[in-house]
Amino acid sequence: MAARSRRPAAPPPRAWQRMLSGRRLDLLDPSPLDIEIEDIAHGLARVARWNGQTLGSWAFSVAQHSLLVEQLTGRFRPGIPAPWRLAALLHDAPEYVIGDLITPFKAAVGLDYKALEARLQTAIHIRFGLPADMPKTAAALIKRADRAAAYLEATQLAGFSPLEGHRFFGRPRGLDDLHLKAWAPTEAKVRFLTRFARLAPVASLGAKGTEG
Repeated sequence: MAARSRRPAAPPPRAWQRMLSGRRLDLLDPSPLDIEIEDIAHGLARVARWNGQTLGSWAFSVAQHSLLVEQLTGRFRPGIPAPWRLAALLHDAPEYVIGDLITPFKAAVGLDYKALEARLQTAIHIRFGLPADMPKTAAALIKRADRAAAYLEATQLAGFSPLEGHRFFGRPRGLDDLHLKAWAPTEAKVRFLTRFARLAPVASLGAKGTEG
């Protein structure tokens, strides 16, 4: 009886994305060596917060949100060490690859999304000289700034009433002077890269051993 011919095994599905820098980033096992700040800035400047449901001629980008969060960490804690300001700037950096899912959708997707996001965040931190695990005090500060930024964006750009914003994000005080207007992607990218360039050299000197 003739042996049955075996069909060749199908190749595994592609799990990497090619970046404009030429890097191929493995999404399931990201290497810090394949992460470039230009790719991050380019991607984040084109990812819309709030699924694009914001006022203005441009979407409010994750790059602009990241700059706002970094600014707020300095307001909430003057003199915060540069590594933690850099961590604030990069707190949503994985979204240059996986996009910005709104909170209700993140909850629906579940742990797989969170695990992928966490692996990317770890690789990004290692690439830029930050600890894989943030000190609790620094992480809490960045989370506070993130929620404050969300309140400002929600109430100024995304159609939330102050009462709704307070309900979902809390109500930060002392930020009445901040008035948001979305930037064009090119402007958001340039500002993000400019801020990174100012923070990164200082942060690299003090990331190890810096108190949270």
